[in-house]
Amino acid sequence: MSQLTIVANIHAEPDAIDRVRAELEKLIPITRAEQGCIQYDLHQDNEDPAHFMFVESWASRDLWQVHMSAPHLAAYREAVDGALTKFSLFEMTPIG
Repeated sequence: MSQLTIVANIHAEPDAIDRVRAELEKLIPITRAEQGCIQYDLHQDNEDPAHFMFVESWASRDLWQVHMSAPHLAAYREAVDGALTKFSLFEMTPIG
């Protein structure tokens, strides 16, 4: 199985930036402790504070799929329900 890179873009409603950021930050220590997690870094856009981005590296797609069904992600989705304007996720394979 080959390594998987994930780039996830999360856009919060303007009045929910702090709430979304707090919920995203909760995911970091739990996810970094998961089997197969190599990198899990959260970023916030300097020009648009409502735009957050996770850059993730996983040992395999299968282990990332386990992460995607984890209870802490379900809790996050519930906590930010109605607070996001846009979400996009890209599965990528490192080539260099």
